[in-house]
Amino acid sequence: MRQYFIGVTAALVFYILWSKITFALRQRKFEKSHGTKPPNYMVNGLPFGIDYVVCLLNHVKRQTVLEFMRGNYEEYGHTFAMNTLGKTTITTREPKNLQAMLSTQFKDFSAGDGKRGPFGPLMGQAIINLDGPAWEHHRALLRPQFSRNQITQLQNLEEHFITLTKCIPDSTSSSSVDLQELFFELTMDTSTDFLFGESTDTLKQRLSILEDKESRGEEFLAGASFAKAFNDAQEHSFKRFCMKDLYALHNPKEFRDAVRECHLFVDRYVNSAIERAKSGKAGTGKYIFMDAITKDTLNPSLLRDAALSLLLAGRDTTGSLIGFIFYLLVRHPEIQDKLRKVIYEEFGPTYEPSRITFESLKNCKYLKYVIDEVSRLYPTIPINGRVAARDTTLPLGGGIDGKSPLFVPKGTPVEFCIYAMHRRVDIWGEDAHCFRPERWETRTKTETSSWEYLPFNGGPRVCIGQQFALTETAYTVVRMFQEFKRFESGDMDPFVKTLSLLSTCVGGKGVLVRCYRE
Repeated sequence: MRQYFIGVTAALVFYILWSKITFALRQRKFEKSHGTKPPNYMVNGLPFGIDYVVCLLNHVKRQTVLEFMRGNYEEYGHTFAMNTLGKTTITTREPKNLQAMLSTQFKDFSAGDGKRGPFGPLMGQAIINLDGPAWEHHRALLRPQFSRNQITQLQNLEEHFITLTKCIPDSTSSSSVDLQELFFELTMDTSTDFLFGESTDTLKQRLSILEDKESRGEEFLAGASFAKAFNDAQEHSFKRFCMKDLYALHNPKEFRDAVRECHLFVDRYVNSAIERAKSGKAGTGKYIFMDAITKDTLNPSLLRDAALSLLLAGRDTTGSLIGFIFYLLVRHPEIQDKLRKVIYEEFGPTYEPSRITFESLKNCKYLKYVIDEVSRLYPTIPINGRVAARDTTLPLGGGIDGKSPLFVPKGTPVEFCIYAMHRRVDIWGEDAHCFRPERWETRTKTETSSWEYLPFNGGPRVCIGQQFALTETAYTVVRMFQEFKRFESGDMDPFVKTLSLLSTCVGGKGVLVRCYRE
């Protein structure tokens, strides 16, 4: 037994020494060929960076993780390395590094296992978890579904929007409503309508409760139940993501039950779409995503994973973006007044369908400035990451000043914080933390500046539903201004929390707003 123990110990020591020697040789090779230098390291108080992980989870619990990460960049530089549970992780908010990972050195980095494990139970083989040929296949399958013809179908959106307005009380009695909650329900209803041809009708469920109707119907209840399960499953998935390599330790029954309910709900529509495809009835009526995609595959798992990934993107990112627009507008009445004047001039003070089109929404400059500025301050995907697929480099982050190239060994996680990059004063000015849509009037787009602003990712993995989300956002904002004459703050808590699969939304009581029809 003693000899066995000695042998194992010797083998372990040899492995560690061999790993350090081979790493040093690889590092030296890149120093000579690329001029790389070591990064700055975060100082840890406990071995293996345990104190950092504990601190991170505490900030997640307190819902202040984004400012925590931004503060770390202020202390250690725009790119630095840290020890997380014994593994070196590089974190950056350098535009040139993001350009390298997402575009010019795209094949040097992969999605890795950082998302697959934590998000796998809910999302399966979703496009956000895939690399290589599998990712290319999924993207080729999904991209055609976001053609301009589908983006311009605003009639279905109007139907759901009208239901939303009926859920908003007139504020003559000084009553407030959480618009963020309503916007998440709106985007849930519009997304499921687009994907399945049938909406979850969560807004109708809310309206029936407000009107105190006795009969709500099984479909209403099923839709509301799915929406809650989807929320719960995402929150647990995010906790697993923050636990990094220990994600498997978080697998409570509530998470498993929520995932099961989500899958059962979506599978019902998947099976219906497969039956329509086999019978030749698919695509005979209005556009339905499931019917369109069954022309390319009848694999039920693939269809479910595709639907869930698009539901995540269609609901969470758009809902949080619209919520933050009103979060900021009620805090800046002068910008609200300016936007209202522009909307009335370009779209009219009341609803005129012929004036609200894809082109008119896209060409409304000040509305675009407002949406871009909100997306800068509160990007819907504030944290993301890649993994080095081979020994490679990043343009910046090496040396004490962080201006030299940086060696990135194969298998090294590289996380990037869009939230922190969008608030760099050396890029956006001393008022980087301020809401000022007018900054976009003079900002010219260059190759460098395009990587300083990434609300929808960039490069080959840029969000395929970007224009869909922006169209729905712009449409909803215009219609809100046509339906209501004034918006006032309803005592909102001034902090931001990270929710679900890394999207942001307003914490505390949400976006409490008083909406006046007259």
